[in-house]
Amino acid sequence: MTTSYQAPLRDIRFVLHELLDAEASLAALPGFEETDRDVIDPVLDQAAKFCENVLAPLNHSGDREGCSFINGEVRTPRGFVDAYRSFVDSGWNGLAANPEFGGQGLPQTVGVFVEEMLQSSNMAFAIYVGLTHGALVALERHADEDLRRRYLPKLIEGRWTGVMCLTESHCGTDLGLLRTRAEPTPDGRYRVHGTKIFITGGEHDLSENIVHFVLARLPDAPPGVKGISMFLVPKYIATAEGDRGERNAVHCSSIEHKMGIHGASTCVMQYEGATGYLIGEPHRGLRAMFSMMNYERLLIGQQGLAQGEVAYQKAVAYARDRLQGRSLKGAVAPESPADPIIVHPDIRRMLLTARAWNEGSRALIGWITLQSDRAARHPDPQVREAAQDHVDLLTPVLKAFITDCGFESCNLCLQVLGGHGYISEWGMEQLVRDARIAQIYEGANGIQALDLVGRKLPMHGGRPIRSYIESVSDFIGERGGRPELEEFLDPLAAALSRLEEATTWLQEAAREDPDEIGSASYDYLRLLGLVAFAKIWAESAEIALARIQGDNSGFYRTKIATARFFMRRLLPTTASLLTSIRSGADALMALEAEAF
Repeated sequence: MTTSYQAPLRDIRFVLHELLDAEASLAALPGFEETDRDVIDPVLDQAAKFCENVLAPLNHSGDREGCSFINGEVRTPRGFVDAYRSFVDSGWNGLAANPEFGGQGLPQTVGVFVEEMLQSSNMAFAIYVGLTHGALVALERHADEDLRRRYLPKLIEGRWTGVMCLTESHCGTDLGLLRTRAEPTPDGRYRVHGTKIFITGGEHDLSENIVHFVLARLPDAPPGVKGISMFLVPKYIATAEGDRGERNAVHCSSIEHKMGIHGASTCVMQYEGATGYLIGEPHRGLRAMFSMMNYERLLIGQQGLAQGEVAYQKAVAYARDRLQGRSLKGAVAPESPADPIIVHPDIRRMLLTARAWNEGSRALIGWITLQSDRAARHPDPQVREAAQDHVDLLTPVLKAFITDCGFESCNLCLQVLGGHGYISEWGMEQLVRDARIAQIYEGANGIQALDLVGRKLPMHGGRPIRSYIESVSDFIGERGGRPELEEFLDPLAAALSRLEEATTWLQEAAREDPDEIGSASYDYLRLLGLVAFAKIWAESAEIALARIQGDNSGFYRTKIATARFFMRRLLPTTASLLTSIRSGADALMALEAEAF
């Protein structure tokens, strides 16, 4: 049995049209006034067809074949080149890009759900696309007009792709250690020298050109991260008219053999005096890099959801079909030799956990993406500020917590299949392998937790966390006295109280011992993630309760049941997280390094 991916359009539409009220929400943003349901739904329908019929059939074969490296060139798995041409020719790459440079100008709030379908159907393929979209952000926000004019149109069209080049063999998270250098030339360009590793999409055969965004040091750079600049280093240098010109001195020396995402090339890149162009100001490369990385971190968080969704679909199909044992209450299918395993409580525990993580992730990603669109476009500066606070605060949570949840979902769903889940032909073990990288790259999840407690909590004098807690508190208070919501609001209120207590404790304890930040960071991130999920699940339950009458499909009844499961079985771990946070750093830091 192999289960084909089915795009979860009903739940996507629930998030967009019911939870986010996309038509009204987007109509308030200049440039998006005409983005109504008649525009959104056909886009989702066509994206689903492309992902289900073109990309999903290549996922398993692409994993088994992988990329090949021959004579300095990378070849993607069979079918990828044709699929990418079809993707570009259909205009998908420029869906949410700037119309000034050839994009279609749809909100990212719509584009993010197309990206989910791409990543669910074929994560390795989708990585090439997602990296290009991140490159577009850095180029449009930080490059000069000449570079934008020459490079943006082809990148938006998808004829060219973009990649981010940060990591070196001795330098991962600590970018202050990087050694790649850039030397100015008399014509205003630069010669880039160095080696970068783990460059996903650094070389491949999908596009006509690959544009590298490389972090490097200028000769007069101060030490540490304050001395980092960003350079655009194309495989082929664009002409004045924006066409592909001469070959640049950038080469792939090898590709990695890795645990998953075999269809995505992970390259070692050599820059041998390659021509580069400064992006933004000298020594201010981190600013441009974070524009790119913050976009990518939301995308990586979505990879956890995307793999968890496919795993859930496969596990449900198996659990309905697989006969094993009898229900504890007696035979459910007495005409069969055994009952389907979906009758067993522990199977339901695993399936409901995956479903709760998936649907909560989808709703939260949609909400944060809407906040990002608001932060960029809303005419009211106070609304923009509040929206940006939410994005800043929750970006590390989405990247880390949702990828953790996605990996857990994939593991649980593999467990549902038992031994068959461990066998490659069923496709479950690939999902586990592919999902695992999302917890590592674009800043490992432990680094996301440090970023949250070390940078995001004190940001603007603590305004983002205060405003978020206040918004959740207001949500609860506005719905007080409604008995039908008590089973959702009461657990949310208890979890929020724990988050407030943990926040206050951490801020005070960190003044006495900086190790408290590191020791509590991961548990704190999970605590905030659970509260964010609980808020979005309470909103979802409220909508479902109002519309359950006359619901012949059972969609709203299922939504309420899943919300109830989340509140009763998953959210209570906030209590143990608070206990762990308050236990302090001593238990972690007491041993000398030699004792390990």
